[in-house]
Amino acid sequence: LAWAGGFTKDFRLQDCTWSSRGQQNPYFSLKPGYQQVLEGEENGEEIVAVQTVLRAKKTITFETPSGQTLTVKTRVVEEREFEDDELIEVSRNWMARCVETSDIFYFGEDVDDYEDGEIVGHEGAWQAGEDGALPGLIMPGRFLLGSKYFQELAPGTALDRAKNIAMGLDVTVPAGSFGDCVAVKETNPLEPGEDPDFKIFCPGVGIVMDEELELVEFRVVSPE
Repeated sequence: LAWAGGFTKDFRLQDCTWSSRGQQNPYFSLKPGYQQVLEGEENGEEIVAVQTVLRAKKTITFETPSGQTLTVKTRVVEEREFEDDELIEVSRNWMARCVETSDIFYFGEDVDDYEDGEIVGHEGAWQAGEDGALPGLIMPGRFLLGSKYFQELAPGTALDRAKNIAMGLDVTVPAGSFGDCVAVKETNPLEPGEDPDFKIFCPGVGIVMDEELELVEFRVVSPE
């Protein structure tokens, strides 16, 4: 594809055995009930983002670039975003782990955008197997500095991509101090004028920084 730009998009998904749970990937947990809360200020607004690994699953069928049809049972990871205490977005993301590599793959998401308590849109929703979309790599099991890969592969809708830019970091956020953390730079070729996003992940915890947002709490709860 012309927009690939050196970012990996063929992940040989047909070679994977799939799991929808577990903590084998040090930077991304699929343990049901695991929850993270990040808080910060963006453009003068107080933002709270809550990510919860639900007990729910979703089965997704798609065709690989090599022509094989795969059916994968994915885990639903819900994200709720609040702006000044008002719910503005709920996304339910579908994730699964390649057992052989511990890579976490992203199979799409349902999105509900809210305004004044009402759903007003579904911007960014996509699903592998529909309209040419394929799974992307959300977090590799082995973090290689300089690696570049697509996180989303839904042409015309969602094409987020990542580059591994740092490792071995020590980070302190309200939730605690952590070592051996890694940093990822995310860009979107569909919006070339946008600034990149920078995120930091720590082993055994997951994401601890997302631009201006910092981890304030992580815990195991009873999911919906």
